[in-house]
Amino acid sequence: MTDSSGRPVGVFDLDNTLADTAHRQHFLTVRPRDWNGFFAAAPADQPLAEGVALVRETARECEIVYLTGRPERCRRDTLDWLAAHNLPEGRVHMRRDADRRPARFTKLEILRRLARDREVRVLVDDDELVCDDAERAGFTVVRARWAAESAALRDAQEREGRT
Repeated sequence: MTDSSGRPVGVFDLDNTLADTAHRQHFLTVRPRDWNGFFAAAPADQPLAEGVALVRETARECEIVYLTGRPERCRRDTLDWLAAHNLPEGRVHMRRDADRRPARFTKLEILRRLARDREVRVLVDDDELVCDDAERAGFTVVRARWAAESAALRDAQEREGRT
C-alpha cells in the first residue's frame, strides 16, 4: 500500500550514474583489489552531466532517494560530494560495511521497502543486473548508459558485492 499524500520517489544510483568513477577504476584491476583506494578516491569523482540533469528534473516531481552499493563507511564523503555538486537533498541508502551480497539483491530489497509506503516513480542505475531485476519486480527503470563501461566494476558489483 502506498502513501498517496506523499510525493513519489525517484531513486538514483551514484557510481557511474551521477559520479564518474573512471579515474579510480585502476584500483579494481590489481589483485587483490584495492577497495580502500577505490573508495578513498570517490570524493574526486566528476559529476556525469546526463545523470545530474535527470536527478534535477526528477526532483521537480519526486522526493529523491540515493541508493548506492557504496559501504556505509563512505557516508561522510558521499554526503559531502552530493552537497559539493549541488545535487537535490535526499535520503542516502548505503550497503552495510560487511554486506557482500550482489547489488541486485541489496538494491531490490531497499526498493521493495520504499514501495511499501510510497510510489517509486523511477530507478536510475547503470548496473544492468540491478535494472533487469527491478524491471522484473515491476519498477520503472532508466538505464544509465552515459558513463564508460567497466568490466572490473561490473565484476565487483556482481561477484564481490562491494559497490
